[in-house]
Amino acid sequence: MKKVLITGAKGNIGSILSKSLKDDYHLTLVDLPKTDVRNYKSLLRIFPGHEAVIHLAWNAKTENFQGGFDPDNALMFSNVYRAALEAGVQKVIMASSVHADNFYPFVGKKRTLLSAEKIPEPSSPYGANKVFMEALGRFYATQGLEVACIRFGAVGYGKPKDKLGKILWLSDDDCTSLIRKIIETKKIPGNFSVMYGVSNNKGRIHDFSNQFGWKPRDRI
Repeated sequence: MKKVLITGAKGNIGSILSKSLKDDYHLTLVDLPKTDVRNYKSLLRIFPGHEAVIHLAWNAKTENFQGGFDPDNALMFSNVYRAALEAGVQKVIMASSVHADNFYPFVGKKRTLLSAEKIPEPSSPYGANKVFMEALGRFYATQGLEVACIRFGAVGYGKPKDKLGKILWLSDDDCTSLIRKIIETKKIPGNFSVMYGVSNNKGRIHDFSNQFGWKPRDRI
């Protein structure tokens, strides 16, 4: 059974994955107050022996898509990359966001779906920090670490009723199946991937094409 570590395990996405993956993987659940991801040495103590690390830890109270910037969030994902490489972890799965590229002008318009391959224009400082996360991942991929950055949509809040929520929705089941696909992929092509994590929603504006053969089943 593969060993998988999840940071931010008590958060929205972490709670989903902790429950849905527990029977198939040996999970190490990491969160405050026991473990602070800002502490690099603490990560070096717990990372060895894991095949994959899923990094979800983020201080959303001080930095979110509505505003604010918290350098501790950058410190956390930087620590995860460094510690994973030093500890011999094969791959890391990083929680990026749809806010890495400003999608608001395209809501309700007929156009080509937004690709994760285009140069992103962040919607906020939060989105810009997620772009930094992805860029730093590209660097660590050149050092031998396998990195998958998922630009998550709206996940962990149940089925949305508002228009924007329906566009961005990622169901719990689709979220879990995506993570499974990445974990079970023998090797990430080119050591790096960035993709959108949204369900196959009727009004979606994001292209969820990916290197893992993942296809969402749910739709709203």
